[in-house]
Amino acid sequence: MFVDKAKIFVKGGKGGDGCVSFRREKYVPAGGPDGGDGGKGGSIIFEVDEGLRTLMDFRYKKKYIAENGENGRGKKQFGKDGKDLILKVPPGTIVRDEKTNLIIADLTTHGQREIIAKGGKGGKGNTHFTTSTRQAPNFAESGNLPEERWVILELKLLADVGLIGFPNVGKSTILATVTSAKPKIANYHFTTIKPNLGVVEIDKKSFVLADIPGLIEGAHEGVGLGLEFLRHVERTKLLVHVVDISGMEGRDPLDDFDKINNELKQYTEKLSKKPQVVVANKMDLISSEEVFKSFESEMNKRGYEVFPVSAATGKGLKELLRYIIKRLEEIEEEPLVEEEETYKYYTVENNKEDDIIVRKENDYYILEGKRIEKLFYSTNFEDMDSLRYFQNFLIKKGIVDKLKELGIEDGDTVKIFDFEFEFYH
Repeated sequence: MFVDKAKIFVKGGKGGDGCVSFRREKYVPAGGPDGGDGGKGGSIIFEVDEGLRTLMDFRYKKKYIAENGENGRGKKQFGKDGKDLILKVPPGTIVRDEKTNLIIADLTTHGQREIIAKGGKGGKGNTHFTTSTRQAPNFAESGNLPEERWVILELKLLADVGLIGFPNVGKSTILATVTSAKPKIANYHFTTIKPNLGVVEIDKKSFVLADIPGLIEGAHEGVGLGLEFLRHVERTKLLVHVVDISGMEGRDPLDDFDKINNELKQYTEKLSKKPQVVVANKMDLISSEEVFKSFESEMNKRGYEVFPVSAATGKGLKELLRYIIKRLEEIEEEPLVEEEETYKYYTVENNKEDDIIVRKENDYYILEGKRIEKLFYSTNFEDMDSLRYFQNFLIKKGIVDKLKELGIEDGDTVKIFDFEFEFYH
C-alpha cells in the first residue's frame, strides 16, 4: 500500500450583498424598497474520477477559490449565484481537515461528490426589512462569508503491477524509463529500500507500476527487506519478474527465477500463483543470442511469456507494456481485505467558527466571529433603523448579557474590528 499525499487550501465564494434600493418611477413619487438579494457563493466540490490514479495535480497548485455570488440589484433583481469549483480526485481519496485531522469526506465510488467548502449565502435586500413601523429600511444584509480551510488529501494507492527480482537486475531503471518516477539508481545491491511508484501511460490507457525492494533468499523469514517486500507484492494484480539475462554478475537467470518464486511460495501459496510476466533485461549486454533462446524455451515450457528488453536503451519496453495492459484487463478484481481503520469524521459540532466570541482586553470589550462580522458589514450606522436592528440582534443573541457578565457598565467601550462605540443599555 502506498500513500500519496497533498495539502491544499480551499475556499468557497462569498455570498453577494443584498441591495438597498427604492422604486423610482415617474408616477410613484414615494416608491417602496425594491433591493434584490445577493447570489449564493460557489462551493468547492470534490468529485471522484476513476480515470485518475494519483494526486499529482495537487502538487503544483495549492489554492482553490470558488466564484463569489453577485450583489443584488434594484427592481428586486437577485444577484447571480457563483459557480461551484469542482475538483476531480481518484477513487480512494480521503479528505482531512488540517486543523483537527478529522475526516471531511471518504471518496470511493466514481461520480461521488462531496462539498468540502461551502459558499456563503447571499445577503437579503432591503425589501426584507420592512415592518409596520419601518416602511423605508435604508440597510440590507451583506452576503455570508464562505467556508475556508486547509485540507490534507490522502490516497491509499494500490499498485496494479509489481516489479520483482533480485537486487540490481534493472527494475528501477525500467520504472524510470516507462514512468516519470525518479527512483535512486546505482550499481549496488539494495539501491531501492522502499517501494517506488509510477504511473505508466500507453495507448491512452494507464496502470500503476511499483518497483519493490530487491528480494534475497530467506525473505519469507524476514531476512533483509523480505517481509516488507512480500506484503507489498501481495497487493498487486500482476507480477513482472525481471532477470539479468546477461549474467554480468555471475548469476544464472533461471536459478534466480526459481529462488525468487520459492520465496513467494514460502510466504504464501496464493502469492506464488499470482500471474507473472518474465522480463529478460540487459539484452544489450548479452554474450550470445543462444543464452536468451535457451532461457525463453524453458520459461515457455512452464507457461510464462518472456519479453527481451534493454532498460538502458528502451528496446522492447513498448511491447512489454502493451502486453501488461492486455493482461490487466483479463485479471479479475479481488476484494482487498485491509486492517480495519477507525475514522473520526468532521461534523458541524466540530466547527465552532459560527460562535460570537465576547472577551475583555484591557479596557475594551471585544466582539469577534464570522456572524458578528456579517452583522457589522450589514449595518448602516448612519441610519437609526439599521442601528436599532443591530442592537436588537445583540440582545436576542445574548451578547448584551455576556457583556454584563464580564462587568461592562454604561460608557465603557465595545470594539468590533476597528470600530469603537460606547455601551449604554
